[in-house]
Amino acid sequence: MEKENINSSNLNQIIESKMEKVSEIRELGLEPFGRKYDKQHNVDYILNSYEENCETVFKTAGRIMSYRRQGKNGFGHIEDLSGKMQYYVKKDEIGEEAYELYKKVGVGDFLGIEGILFKTSTGEITLRVKKFEILTKNIRPLPEKFHGLTDVETRYRQRYIDLIMNREVKDTFIMRSKIINQIRIFLQNKGFLEVETPMMHPILGGASAKPFVTHHNTLDMELYLRIAPELYLKKLIVGGYEKVFELNRSFRNEGISTRHNPEFTMMELYQAYADYNDMMDLTEELISSLAMTLHGKDVLPYENEMINYAKPWKRITIKDAIKEHTGYDFNTITTLEETREIAKKLGIQVDEKASYYKLIIEIFEAKVEEKLIQPTFITEYPKEISPLAKLKKDSTDYVDRFELFIYGRELGNAYSELNDPVDQKERFEEQVKA
Repeated sequence: MEKENINSSNLNQIIESKMEKVSEIRELGLEPFGRKYDKQHNVDYILNSYEENCETVFKTAGRIMSYRRQGKNGFGHIEDLSGKMQYYVKKDEIGEEAYELYKKVGVGDFLGIEGILFKTSTGEITLRVKKFEILTKNIRPLPEKFHGLTDVETRYRQRYIDLIMNREVKDTFIMRSKIINQIRIFLQNKGFLEVETPMMHPILGGASAKPFVTHHNTLDMELYLRIAPELYLKKLIVGGYEKVFELNRSFRNEGISTRHNPEFTMMELYQAYADYNDMMDLTEELISSLAMTLHGKDVLPYENEMINYAKPWKRITIKDAIKEHTGYDFNTITTLEETREIAKKLGIQVDEKASYYKLIIEIFEAKVEEKLIQPTFITEYPKEISPLAKLKKDSTDYVDRFELFIYGRELGNAYSELNDPVDQKERFEEQVKA
């Protein structure tokens, strides 16, 4: 409790000190929260333009991320969206009045600077400031620079601070935008039409998840924020469109973590006259092309692994995957009793009411999923857990469905759509009985 009071006291002192500088700037007849600034160059362009003895004048702006003064000299780093660059201020070059003004800026402030490039004795490209302009004074302190922003909850609740302090997060957001743009280009080149479907649904559908519920006052009825766009996209296929996709926001009123968010982006696409093999081919081509287009190579690092996105990717049935990673062959093990005993031996808590097929899924999720590091399609799921998928030829129990796993995480799910209304009705009736 004492520590919290001290921190609060320090914060108030810092804010008061910064507000005093705001007042001092105003007393000089200047605006501490400026207006338009004619920024002509991005930081990365300036750094890439360096040439020895170059006299080109560059003009840029950004946030001060480091600031140090010693006597008549000042160094700092300014950062914009494109990168970070060191600058140098010398009293004898900008004049005494301007240097006194420079003393009133600090870390977190936005500054416009203009000057020429040189290299320091350590070889760092630096902008020698000839003119500067205070664009916006920062009132609250940024997180301590050496330890940065590490608290996960603060990072996710105050994303703007995370973006300021962690450059890699900003780069991730930029890459996300590029990925979405390339997905659109790829699918449109394949003849897919991008559509937008309703976000408020009168009935639940498209996935098994808890919805967010809202009320429509005019119609006096409950509506659900969509948990998936599936049903409306399928209606477009029924209506005659042959290839459609949607990049959408979906909502699921469930758990929250660094890997699960109640509001998230997903993509669904549907294609007439195709099956799940075509979807595997399309998925493989899409993701591998993203790697090459955005990074220029197939093998990319993720966490502590190198992921190889080069085609072809591994395709293996769920039973063969279990055999590969546990040694148990459910192509020959077909009884519920034996499967239940194997699950217990593997340390899986068994629901005595679970069916043979559900136990296979539980064994796969507990003992196989996390080991699927390289891109892998898992195929031939049980009909019991795939009520909307078409049966495999010559099978009454397994369907044409796949899930894609990379780094032990499910990233995609698709199947040949069940279009037999009699079969569909029977499966729904079986679900109700269960």
